[in-house]
Amino acid sequence: MPRELVYAPDHSRDLSLGLLAWAWVEHFCVHGPGDVQGMAVELDGEFGGFLVDAYALRPEGRKIYDTAVISRGKGRAKSELAAFFALFEAFGPCRFAGWAEGGEVYQWRDFVYQYEPGEAMGRPILYPFIRCLATEETQVGNTYDNIFYNLTEGPLGEDLPSGAAGLTRTFLPGGGEIRPSTASSSAKDGGKETFTVADETHLYTTPELHRMYKTVDRNCRKRRDAQPWMFQTTTMYQPGDDSVAEKTHDRAKLIAQGLTRESRLFFDHREAPAKVDLTSREELTAALREVYGPFADALDLDGIIENEFWNVQKDPEESRRYFFNQPTAARDAWVTAPQWKACADDSLKLADGDMITMFFDGSTSDDATGLVGCRMGDGALFVIGCWERPPGKAGEGWRVDRADVDRVVREAFARYDVLAFFADVKDFENHVDTWANELGKGLLVEATGGRARHAVAWDMRGRNAEFTEATGRSLIDIRERDLTHNGDARLQRHVLNARRRPNKYGVAIAKEGRESPKKIDLAVCAIGARMARRLVLAHPKWAKRKKRTGRAAF
Repeated sequence: MPRELVYAPDHSRDLSLGLLAWAWVEHFCVHGPGDVQGMAVELDGEFGGFLVDAYALRPEGRKIYDTAVISRGKGRAKSELAAFFALFEAFGPCRFAGWAEGGEVYQWRDFVYQYEPGEAMGRPILYPFIRCLATEETQVGNTYDNIFYNLTEGPLGEDLPSGAAGLTRTFLPGGGEIRPSTASSSAKDGGKETFTVADETHLYTTPELHRMYKTVDRNCRKRRDAQPWMFQTTTMYQPGDDSVAEKTHDRAKLIAQGLTRESRLFFDHREAPAKVDLTSREELTAALREVYGPFADALDLDGIIENEFWNVQKDPEESRRYFFNQPTAARDAWVTAPQWKACADDSLKLADGDMITMFFDGSTSDDATGLVGCRMGDGALFVIGCWERPPGKAGEGWRVDRADVDRVVREAFARYDVLAFFADVKDFENHVDTWANELGKGLLVEATGGRARHAVAWDMRGRNAEFTEATGRSLIDIRERDLTHNGDARLQRHVLNARRRPNKYGVAIAKEGRESPKKIDLAVCAIGARMARRLVLAHPKWAKRKKRTGRAAF
């Protein structure tokens, strides 16, 4: 089941207020407007488990996360879950009050909870201020709709003074409030938030909504004792729309890859498998059940299939994004995420002695430096080396470690049987010459022929026609699933960052913009390594070389 979980190294469900939150929500909350409105809530294991994760604690009792994100398909009741969080933050024992010895009891109204030994005990917040962000001036958002319903029709509203719960804000007994906010109103307040809901952040694409999000996010640092935090809900964003959801996902990927030192984000994303036959009702049903988990039984799956995936008026890529929760392509993307993931096989491994080709793309500081290998036998791609500027302050003044690059290149020649090694010369001219002199004698195919003959140098600046042709061929191989890779997250990120750029020779790739921080260097290396492999396969000495080694190509 495709699931992307990003959490802190010290995350433990044994240290959490989440079980208390789960019991409190099921005791006090009811379903909001809809088919089951007014009915008591019974959280499924997936949403209950998310509560436990979001309220994970450090040993001293402080919350681990200041941001928690749940990414699920359209209709999964994410806004309702956000309302339950908000109600617990407003009324419930949502902050640490010590570790239980066992037998201690929390009681409020008719709710009684007995703690297990070692369990985190809870207490309410002094003056809770809950903010629900809305995208438009004319609506207060689905989350606040559910909160308002609970406080006017559910058990939590029984002791509220008349008029306390309103359509524009709710005043809490003992001080505090719950308030929906738009882009204009949130910027005017002083930042007293203890909890914020940012609902459907894939829709936060305008400059005003970005400023709203940043303003409120900064407010999460203002009340130390209250430990303010933010909960994001989202369905898969449209790549390239520059939404808050996309930026948060980029942040999660950096954390997962160890490219940043922060760990205060909990990110939980679930999507359908990449390989689904959209003409098969059985496969579509199975995929939707994986996306929606235990909630699938509450949905009209046949209706989704026929009205979204089989309706000729609907864009199947949009249906994938909304209901499979899969990232589809930016409008000028070179490859879609489902296409690339369909070529993945995480069991692939590059073994010592394998025959390979390699392509190198170097940079000193701004772009990434990459080295990708392509195995001769099956054309599988592997990242052999990748050097990228760390984000934030850690990247200030960063420059690629040339000695380490040289070490990795030489180690690759020592471990594998390298038949072709093409290296773009820009920024690494001296190294390219040295590699040719010291490592190039055993190469079957030279990077540059003719009068400019060179075993390794492959100057991108003068070979647009060749590289454009190789780009088109690689795209065909991806679509036909004739290209395989081991699912390396760095390579995937660079490939999905690549944008189509037509030229007089066809369609090449480039970054989305000259100053874009989204790198594509490993995608360039992958195309180049596959190109080098095709040249080796076409070389008259290839069959003799393979026979002489007495081993398979992998």
